[in-house]
Amino acid sequence: MKMKRIAITMGEPGGIGPEVIVKALSRAGISNYCTPVVIGNTEVMRDAVSLTGLPLKIKPISSLSQSKPARGSIELLDIKYHSPFEKGVPSKNTGRAVVSYIRKAVSLALKNEVSAIVTAPISKESLKLSGYKWPGHTELLAELTKTKDFAMMFVSDKLKIILCTIHIPLKDVPKKINEKVVLKTIRLAKKGAEMLGIKSPRLAVAGLNPHAGESGIIGREEIAVIIPAIRKAFEEGINVSGPYPPDVVFHRAYKGDYDMVVCMYHDQGLIPFKMLAFDTGVNVTVGLPIIRTSPDHGTGFDIAWKNMANPLSMIEAIKLATKLSLSFRA
Repeated sequence: MKMKRIAITMGEPGGIGPEVIVKALSRAGISNYCTPVVIGNTEVMRDAVSLTGLPLKIKPISSLSQSKPARGSIELLDIKYHSPFEKGVPSKNTGRAVVSYIRKAVSLALKNEVSAIVTAPISKESLKLSGYKWPGHTELLAELTKTKDFAMMFVSDKLKIILCTIHIPLKDVPKKINEKVVLKTIRLAKKGAEMLGIKSPRLAVAGLNPHAGESGIIGREEIAVIIPAIRKAFEEGINVSGPYPPDVVFHRAYKGDYDMVVCMYHDQGLIPFKMLAFDTGVNVTVGLPIIRTSPDHGTGFDIAWKNMANPLSMIEAIKLATKLSLSFRA
């Protein structure tokens, strides 16, 4: 079987992305089941190789037609965009650079020239400094692929979650939680679980309020919008139940009672998830017409360019992207 080509965007030049990519691709196992190509900047990646001291060479190519993978080298699609930047801090220049990497990767994926993309972390502040409106990768990818229904799913061995709302202030969450959003996310949870090879997934929905509202005593969102959405999804044949108290449902999923938890907001799901899988969790964008995975961590500016970053989450993201590409249907 022909190796799947996986595009890896370099991410924030001043962050830990270049370092974790180099460390991940130094592992012999990666080249045994996929053909990786990095999209980014040659000088930055060469600096990352020097930083790690690993016996690798960066091989720049201008198009995938020039690709000739060889052990001991990292093929890099250099898109000739680079401006000075300071390591360890966000900047306008890096914001522009990371968007150019992502645009190229998405273009290749939509043309089926790569089987999946793996994105190294970017800085939301850099995007803002550059004048972009996207709060992160997920929204940018959705716009580039013209996707309306999408969600962030996080995958680990012990816990899998999906989010109804993403990068919004906590005070705005109740206004964004409605029956349509919850139902859409339940459907995407089923799709995401099936992408992972889980047949007839058991889905649990977390409540928004403490004790899942306590029959309306601590909030009525569960009664007004979450329960009706669960009922509709169940009528569609989806194996879903809830809403469950948030302080209980993650433990039950961890024990194996459920395959995935539908979470109402970002930190509700990410706090327990990162507690269990900070170094190995993977972010998957469900609903896109392409496969996209990412390490479940940020730019790590505090440890950037100090040879301290752990590559395990990047390794898992590459592995999962390859696995998903074998059976993916948009």
